[in-house]
Amino acid sequence: MAIITNRPLGAGSSATRLLTEVFGRIAAWNDARVTRKSLSALTDRELEDLGLVRGDIDDIARGNYQRG
Repeated sequence: MAIITNRPLGAGSSATRLLTEVFGRIAAWNDARVTRKSLSALTDRELEDLGLVRGDIDDIARGNYQRG
């Protein structure tokens, strides 16, 4: 049995990419939120043991942190 369709090959791929992008951004936002929340819960002493200060938390959550 053959199936005939008038939909061109690759139709819907842009919608799939869009959904993938949206879900990827939501996942990245959630990862940053969880990281920020976890690090914020640490004491200053615990952060110091990791070589961090409170001001580093946002950079770490965004993925922009560089030691130095």
